[in-house]
Amino acid sequence: MRLFSHAFICAFLIAAARGHSSRKAARARTAPPSQPTGGTSGTARLSLPLAVLGCQFLPRLLPERPAARCRSRCERPSARRNGPPPCPPLLCAHQARPPRKENQAVPLMFHPLSVELKPLPSGGCHVDIMPNLSLLLCLLLLLFGSPADTSAHEEQPDFFGVPLKKTSDNPPSFPEQIFSLNLAPVSPAGASFFRRFQFEPSDEAAGYGPIFEEQPVDTIYPEESPEDKITMICRARASPPATYKWILDGAEIDLSADRKHYALSEGNLVISEPVKNKHEGRYSCLAGNTHGTVVSREASVQFGYLDLFSSEERESVYVKEGQGAVLLCAPPPHHPADLSFRWILNEFPTFIPPDKRRFISQITGNLYISKVEASDSGNYSCIASSASISKSVFSNYIPLVPLTERAIRKYPADLNVKFPDTTTLAGHNITLECFALGNPVPEIRWRKLNGELPPNHEVRMAGAHLHLYNVRSEDSGSYQCEAANSKGKDYHSAHLSVEAFPEWVEHISSAERDLGSAYTMSCLARGKPKPRIRWLKNGEPLDGKEMVFRNLTFEDSGMYQCIAENPHGVIFANAELRVFDCAPTFERNPVKHVLAPRNGRVVMECRPKAAPKPKVSWSKDTELLSNSSRPSEKALLRPDPPTTAESHTLRLRLFRMFIWEDGSLEILNVTRTDEGRYTCFAHNNLGKANSTGSLTVTDSTKITLAPSNADVKVGENARMQCGASHDSSLDIAFIWSLDGRVIDLDKDAQHYERTLNGSSDGELLIKNAQLKHAGIYSCTAQTPVDNVTSSASLVVRGPPGAPAGLRVTDKSNKNVTLQWSRGADNHSPISKYTIQYRDGFSRDVWKNAATSPADIEGNAETATVVDLVPWTEYEFRVIATNTLGTGTPSVPSLKEKTLASSPVVAPSDVGGGGGTNRELTITWTPVQEQYYYGPYFGYIVAFKPRAGVEWTQVTVSDPRAGRYVHRDPSIAPATEFVVKIQAYNSKGEGPYSLPQTIFSAQDAITDAPGSIDGKALSATEAVLWWFPISQSNIDGYQVKYWRKQEDSEGGAHKVVVSGKENHTRVDGMKPDSLYLIEIRGYNSAGYGPASERLEIHTKKPPPGQAPRIISKKLKGKSVNVAWEHVETLANEAPVDGYKVLYRPQGQSTGTLYMTKWRHIELPLFENETYVVEVRAYTEGGDGAVSQIFITGGSATAARPLSALGLLLVAVLCLNL
Repeated sequence: MRLFSHAFICAFLIAAARGHSSRKAARARTAPPSQPTGGTSGTARLSLPLAVLGCQFLPRLLPERPAARCRSRCERPSARRNGPPPCPPLLCAHQARPPRKENQAVPLMFHPLSVELKPLPSGGCHVDIMPNLSLLLCLLLLLFGSPADTSAHEEQPDFFGVPLKKTSDNPPSFPEQIFSLNLAPVSPAGASFFRRFQFEPSDEAAGYGPIFEEQPVDTIYPEESPEDKITMICRARASPPATYKWILDGAEIDLSADRKHYALSEGNLVISEPVKNKHEGRYSCLAGNTHGTVVSREASVQFGYLDLFSSEERESVYVKEGQGAVLLCAPPPHHPADLSFRWILNEFPTFIPPDKRRFISQITGNLYISKVEASDSGNYSCIASSASISKSVFSNYIPLVPLTERAIRKYPADLNVKFPDTTTLAGHNITLECFALGNPVPEIRWRKLNGELPPNHEVRMAGAHLHLYNVRSEDSGSYQCEAANSKGKDYHSAHLSVEAFPEWVEHISSAERDLGSAYTMSCLARGKPKPRIRWLKNGEPLDGKEMVFRNLTFEDSGMYQCIAENPHGVIFANAELRVFDCAPTFERNPVKHVLAPRNGRVVMECRPKAAPKPKVSWSKDTELLSNSSRPSEKALLRPDPPTTAESHTLRLRLFRMFIWEDGSLEILNVTRTDEGRYTCFAHNNLGKANSTGSLTVTDSTKITLAPSNADVKVGENARMQCGASHDSSLDIAFIWSLDGRVIDLDKDAQHYERTLNGSSDGELLIKNAQLKHAGIYSCTAQTPVDNVTSSASLVVRGPPGAPAGLRVTDKSNKNVTLQWSRGADNHSPISKYTIQYRDGFSRDVWKNAATSPADIEGNAETATVVDLVPWTEYEFRVIATNTLGTGTPSVPSLKEKTLASSPVVAPSDVGGGGGTNRELTITWTPVQEQYYYGPYFGYIVAFKPRAGVEWTQVTVSDPRAGRYVHRDPSIAPATEFVVKIQAYNSKGEGPYSLPQTIFSAQDAITDAPGSIDGKALSATEAVLWWFPISQSNIDGYQVKYWRKQEDSEGGAHKVVVSGKENHTRVDGMKPDSLYLIEIRGYNSAGYGPASERLEIHTKKPPPGQAPRIISKKLKGKSVNVAWEHVETLANEAPVDGYKVLYRPQGQSTGTLYMTKWRHIELPLFENETYVVEVRAYTEGGDGAVSQIFITGGSATAARPLSALGLLLVAVLCLNL
């Protein structure tokens, strides 16, 4: 019974194994063939799943772990110290026991098996197992139930992770690592069931130390944040997975002791209910596993806040017109320091836009006004915003009161905002601030004292900001800002220092090194100041600037970190160092099958994994290629490859086969006799291994049709031929390159095309050739084994290239002399040059310049541009032309400004007049900037009375000014003056404009309108009248009215009436409201005094209900229309009667009837449609209207239908 049960279990389990094996075999048949290997690498695994344990012999096959230390081929020391041995216990037993005599058995007692471990003649060992009857039945099922045709390279499952491999027919040359498992029955009769297997130690378990994928970053936590937690990110990739710890200000955080505030989510640290005095600081994360520990970069946690501005009232600022003003922002306490500032005037969101006259410092927040004007009057508030915590606060209003002066004084430029000595980091952006007060408004210019302004600069905010993008170290130096106006100049300079964040020049990387070998880990970083280097191993600090190991031990394995730091930051470089020893193995890198061209060169690599470094030898078929071979024979061992051309030539002449220091075998001048199987043997003090590959020799590839030189013009096609012969068993591909750059036929399909004329023809078609397509074309015929190249040149003739080195050598106010260097003529002589220019007023449009000489010949390299505008900034470029066309323009020259000269353009549209009492107002259109012709541009205004002789001259220094007001108590009202204006600059004065006649301001009106009276006409209209003012200089009247209780005087309605009228009608009033009304006269000098206020109460509104038409009766040629009386509400005016408008359809006018009755008789017109409109009228106006349409002899109501009417219409439509 027991035998039957055992057999049944084994049959079931092995049937499952057989199914698994067949599935793997099917997959193997569809997979590409593996490379041929030899020795220990060329083995297969039988399909014996762990389920075969039911046969009772596998669990007892492996002995207990011996006391002696077991070292696997690639075992890490930490794994040996801390865990079970990764090598099979059977191997451990063999390695741990002392040597025994040959054929001496090693008894291992198990039940129900008797196992003996015996050395094999080749140096291995085997196990003899004497099974009982149940085991024999199991083995029968195992043997005959397995696939019949199991390839020597078919992979099968492992026993306990130990690869089980079928023994090859030829035993390997180095069998120390091979063990045989012999299963033999108790009686000799069972010898036919003998089967032999081979065990090989597995590779080390996969694993690696932590590698950071996410590290903590600086965090600002708003104190008013609704989210009551902070998350510090930390995530590392590791095998086995990493465990995490967190450090705060150098001390480890005890997560278990403070669960209220701290929690670990994977590697992330979550801080709940953060408290500033407890959780603010610098955090770092430690990630570790059995391979070692790494420390993340430090990240700060800060608590951000922005308090409210002080609630104290701000004092008013009084400033004379023309003077400068500074309004202090005084931002409240805040963190972090970065704030942005804006100002509002009177109300939000009326922001003050910074311009040439007004400036907001983004450092202090203060508002600067270089020249105060009357329009600046108002209440100002500073807005401080923190982007870090997304919060803004407003200051109390600061009243600014400009004080009017009869004559506005001029003030020289005075710099009030000055940038300090500044340090910034390379690659960052920086803004330097400079702003001046003064009248006229100063111009601000920037320059670098020790050179030109960087090309990456931009002047913004009307000159107040110098912005440098992506700062470089060469941008360091002293910068100066200059503020200037017609009254004076002011200067300021400060130094800009550019330093740098640490950056790696050389850093460590993960490495595997042999036990006992020497190794050095070093780091090199640059930065300003120079970074300091320090080291960590598994999170612990080490001494020294580099890690030098003269004799590596297992204890040197671990995670190393190189840290470079300076005041601007810290950078980390992490690496894992693994120290190991390992017998040679080809499992991951067997010797491969190699193809080589006849008469060519081939290298067969031999790279087993081994430590210490193994010694290598080679054999071909059955012949050993050894160091004892003579130079005239097959091979010679060379420890070092040749490094000079001379030694390489000697090698080619004397030797054909070499074994390099890395174990690779090189064969030169390959022949057919070199074909065969090559085996690489590797051994060190821990073991031996070998691997076999093969070499196949193919025919060499040869160019049979080489490309030939070609010469074409731009736009033409060119063909490059290329043909080759090659081994028929190989595929061939043709690769074209231009001047060493491979041509991408897909990407450059617009110009390149491969013509298909057979597999051995690689002709290239060059379509629409351009200048860039000229050069050396190389055709490479390439097979998987070798390649051969042939080249030819293509000449493309076309328009000239761009001239180079364009520069200005001389200039005047209207002329500029240019010089340049000739560009490429592209195989056609240059016939002429054209010079173009552009200025700041042409909107990037290039124009042809007038030159001297007018025609610039092709051999010239200098010319003068004439007829330019003085004091204008220009750029120039040169274009060459030949018989094939016009070339590309040169790079534009640096901007150059022509010299200054006197103005030649006078202001236009001179006029003026009006203004307040005792004033003469003069206006004009300012001269456009391109006609300034020089610095310090302004105007000279000249005027005199019509009967006068002497001209009065006044200077206006603002070039954008278009108005001047002359105040003089002696000026009589409405006096005739003659005015003319001229422009000036630093070089002199320009011509005067044509004289114009204007009048001084009239006298101000001193009287108010009298006897103002009026009455309400309706609910929305009123009529007013008054006695006119007796003064003759009145231009008109202003009527202002507003509701007494509901409105303010500032929101009053205004109506302007001609000075010839003394009455008016006002509308748009509210019904049933008490209005205040006042009237005043005005002229060009302003408004006179207001009249006494009149009160008018508007009528009640008309009824909102329209009359309901109840009947329409036809009476011959007339129709009688009747309606219901309109009942008014308490707040509506009573009905005085009804208005009936009878009009043709489509017209707005007709006959209007008024009646006290509730019906009316109207004439009827044949074949015409009329509209009847009925409304009630009251003293408050007309009410809502009702309509009916009358056509021929019928009448139709046009009033909205009731619900019942709509229902009836719907029923009628359904019936229809």
